[in-house]
Amino acid sequence: MELTWYGHSTWHVTVGDTDLLIDPFFDNPKTDTDPEELDPDYLLLTHGHADHIGDVDRYEGTTLVATPELVGYCNDEFGEYNAVGGMGMNIGGTVECGDAFVTMVRADHTNGIDTSYGATGGMPAGFVISDTKPTQVSDEESETFYHAGDTSLMVEMREVIGPFLEPDAVALPIGDHFTMGPAQAAIAVDWLDADFAFPMHYDTFPPIEQDPEDFAKEVDAVGCDADVRVLEGEESFDLTEESSY
Repeated sequence: MELTWYGHSTWHVTVGDTDLLIDPFFDNPKTDTDPEELDPDYLLLTHGHADHIGDVDRYEGTTLVATPELVGYCNDEFGEYNAVGGMGMNIGGTVECGDAFVTMVRADHTNGIDTSYGATGGMPAGFVISDTKPTQVSDEESETFYHAGDTSLMVEMREVIGPFLEPDAVALPIGDHFTMGPAQAAIAVDWLDADFAFPMHYDTFPPIEQDPEDFAKEVDAVGCDADVRVLEGEESFDLTEESSY
């Protein structure tokens, strides 16, 4: 599994022969990539805020994966994504996306889309992406990445996502103000018991400016032995290769 961060909450995930793009928003200071340089098979949206769906309209023809409300909104605003209008799913569900299994999990946040019309995207979410279908039988060979979306610290991480979905790598917002900051994100890393942790959703706007090294220090402070990796924009991380060490 290969993970590439394009700044803010935008991640490209490759599982086998399947490419997934999460929360496309390339108008951020960490990347110069033209959105149309990427050709994902699936487009995953955690929620409907503008800094998470800003470039959805650049991927017509890509299968959209989001809550039914958000799929409906994007179809109305940006046109149909495929013959069935995308793949609507909801919290707790797992869908097969090519070589990947995508589980939608809770996020503690808001999800208004267009406040002038009162539109909502349903529940905000995170995604757990794995190369095997999640079951109660632990699979040491599987590779799993958790994209938390925009969220605060929540016991769901400790009680459900960590012990049952067993993420190997986690991407967590650290910007504070609109999401949790470095201290709460560090607790989340500890609860999730992941091997690798990546900060995201920071330095895009003045209210969320953060030094990601503060996140690494907070992870150390909670006594967690996760490997914190601070990626540069457009930098990739090969989970398969790193996990073999």
